[in-house]
Amino acid sequence: MFTLGLLVGGTLTAAVLWLLSGLFTPLPAGWRQGLIVAAALLAALRDAGKLPLRLPQNARQIPQDVLRRHLARGALQFGFELGTGVRTYVSASAPYAIAVAVLLSGGSYAPALAAGLGFGAGRALTPALRRLSGDGEHWDDRLARRLSGMAVLSSALIATAALAMQR
Repeated sequence: MFTLGLLVGGTLTAAVLWLLSGLFTPLPAGWRQGLIVAAALLAALRDAGKLPLRLPQNARQIPQDVLRRHLARGALQFGFELGTGVRTYVSASAPYAIAVAVLLSGGSYAPALAAGLGFGAGRALTPALRRLSGDGEHWDDRLARRLSGMAVLSSALIATAALAMQR
């Protein structure tokens, strides 16, 4: 139920961004692509610690009582709220760069759907991999050492993809 909530939440957020993307279609495609690249590069610089940029987010935890009331419904709600990316803390800047890309691309809904599902699946993958590791604390330590590099790489890949689409 948790994973389903994550996928639905991510998909809903991407759908809303895609619907709003129509407002930006009057801008020339080159400008929109340039803004996507700029957002992704800013995200990479922020995650590399080179740019002190605060992200718009609700930097708090989802209340534990969500899960206590009814386990299945609570897991679905908890996953949904995490999947939207707007109710809790997001540790990397790449999801913001992807949100800008969906908002400014103005194209087919398929990439927006893929972005939303990817965000939800990525959030679901973290606890699943931690559990499968057999040693959660050791897994946490390894993740902490690699997280910054992974975050920078993710944003750099988004910028690269946006540049490739300009050609």
